[in-house]
Amino acid sequence: MKQYKYKWMRWAAVTGMVMVLASGCSVIKTKEQSQQIDPPPVGADAMAAGAKAVTAPIVNPMQVNIYARDEKGFIAPIVIQVEKSESVAKTALEYMVDGGPSQGRLPSGFKSVLPKGTQVKQINISKDQKLATVDFSKAFVDYNLQDERKILEAVTWTLTSFGAVDQVKIRVEGKDLKEMPVGGTPLDEPLTRAMGINLEKPESVEFGQSTPVTLYFLNQNQANYTYYVPVTRLIKRTDNVAQAVIEQLIAGPDEKKGLTGVMAPGAELLKISKSDDVVTVNFSDKMLGPDKKAPAEALKAVVLSLTENVGTSTKVQIQVNGDTKVASTDNFNYSKPVARPLNVNQVKS
Repeated sequence: MKQYKYKWMRWAAVTGMVMVLASGCSVIKTKEQSQQIDPPPVGADAMAAGAKAVTAPIVNPMQVNIYARDEKGFIAPIVIQVEKSESVAKTALEYMVDGGPSQGRLPSGFKSVLPKGTQVKQINISKDQKLATVDFSKAFVDYNLQDERKILEAVTWTLTSFGAVDQVKIRVEGKDLKEMPVGGTPLDEPLTRAMGINLEKPESVEFGQSTPVTLYFLNQNQANYTYYVPVTRLIKRTDNVAQAVIEQLIAGPDEKKGLTGVMAPGAELLKISKSDDVVTVNFSDKMLGPDKKAPAEALKAVVLSLTENVGTSTKVQIQVNGDTKVASTDNFNYSKPVARPLNVNQVKS
């Protein structure tokens, strides 16, 4: 825990400097099957998501989870189909190159974040260290300052979506990159999800007296494709992270950022507890609509947010007034603990 806090403090300090510099210029893993919630609604097909026409059919498809930038600048996960390969992680990164094979396969408004012409020369994964070492071509360092953190977030969160990876190390042309060349973000230690994503710091919170919580809110593109966006929000320091996650979901997104809240109006948390690998969240009946069902997007966001913060292998038990017989508006049964979904924001092709 001390090591995690140190890494977070280090990243927070760097982030603060990069955010100031950038403003002056014109970043899922679990195989448990228990019960799993479905990914958020994406419409009938890729066109419903606003994806462009795909000219080259995929002969031998597989699914990969990549992180891309949406039209509002958020880094968000997208599950797409790609050609099957021996190195799934390498393929995922190749589909994150601007102008690369993801052209026409991402929803409208989404853009790949790796600089044009970037090649993924090699990727090695150390199973013992759960460390992925990626060797990029020289084009990787050809980017604008405001994109520096987004690139690191996208690479790190894409690779750590694989169960075999917790840490990421970056090389360029076979040499370890000690820092990013434009904004100077230090890379002398491996990158992890402790860096956060789509970082949000309220004015009332100080970097040195904060706890990061990653929350899942909703966004929608111009083609009415609805998807989850993870946001790491700094809150006043707390040891009860699980409770803070639910409280922040109820508080909702920063209105200036353009995201949509997920919780039912008037939603109340009665109690939250953790036993072994299950977090139990007990809401009041204000969580239910007139049909006595809870909003599907709210319960999915609760599962995504809690597992992101307390452990992706953790299951979540939803209760309303202590009753486990809870159904959502998409008719999913939450009577038993549910696991984190394998895929988030899937685009059907």
